[in-house]
Amino acid sequence: MTGEPATERTPAANTTSTAEIWTVVAIAAVAYVCASILHEGIGHGGACVLTGGKPVAISTVHFECDHEGRLVAAGGTIVNFAAGLMCWFGLRIVSHATRLRYFLWLSMTINFLQAGGYFLFSGVGNIGDWAVVIQGFQPAWLWRVGLTMLGVGSYLIFVWIALLEMRPFLGQAEPERLQRAKKLTLVPYFTGGILSCVAGLFNPVGMILVAISAAAASFGGTSGLAWMWQMFRGDRIPRTAFEMPPLSRSLGWMITAGIMGALFISVLGPGLKFH
Repeated sequence: MTGEPATERTPAANTTSTAEIWTVVAIAAVAYVCASILHEGIGHGGACVLTGGKPVAISTVHFECDHEGRLVAAGGTIVNFAAGLMCWFGLRIVSHATRLRYFLWLSMTINFLQAGGYFLFSGVGNIGDWAVVIQGFQPAWLWRVGLTMLGVGSYLIFVWIALLEMRPFLGQAEPERLQRAKKLTLVPYFTGGILSCVAGLFNPVGMILVAISAAAASFGGTSGLAWMWQMFRGDRIPRTAFEMPPLSRSLGWMITAGIMGALFISVLGPGLKFH
C-alpha cells in the first residue's frame, strides 16, 4: 500500500494455492450482498425517507418509494461511493488481519466500480438511476456525454486505486504475483455476478431488471475485476514492500456467506413490501 512503512512488513503467500478459494468465494459473497443492500436500502431507501417519502418495496434489484425524485435516484450511487471511501480509509488501519483487509479491499473495489460504472451505464444507455437524475436537463445529449465521460474517468481512477491497494496480497515473485492477482479478482467477479443474477431472478417486477440491474451492476459494473489483474504483468504496477500474511481458509466466513447468501436470494430476491 502506498506510503506504508517497511517496518510493517510481514511474509506474503508463497504460491497462489495459499489463497484458499472457498474463503475468497465467501468473502466475495458477503461483499456483494453488502454492496447491494447499501445501494438499494441505505442509498435509495435513505434518500426516500430524507425527502419525506415512504418506502414501498425493496428487492435485490430495485427500490420503490411513494414518490420519485432526483435525490432518491442518485442515493444508491452516492452511498456506494461513500462506502468505497470508508473501506479505503479502513485499509490504512488493518495491517495484519488478512481476511478482513481483503474484505475491505474487495468492498472498496465493488462499491467504487459500481458507482463509476453507473454513470457510464446511464450516460450511454439513457436508462437507470442517473438517467432519472439528468432527465429534463437540456441539451440532453450534452448531459449524456458529460455523464459518460464522468463514468469513464472515474472508473479508470477507481481501477487504479484498486490495483495499488491490492499489492500487499500479491508478494514480489513472478509468476505467482500474477496468478494471485487473477484468483483474487476473477473468483469474486463470477461469484458476485452469479449470486446477484440468481437473486434477481425472483424479483417481483420482471426479468427486465435481471438485465438492467442485477447483471448490469455485477457483471457490468464490476467488470474491472475481470481484467484488472492483467495490469500486473511486468512492472506496470510498482511493487510495495508491505506484504500481508497468506489468505487462509476460514469456516466463519463460509458460514456467514452461506447465511447471507441464502437470505439474499430467498428474502430480498422476491422483495419486501412496506406499504
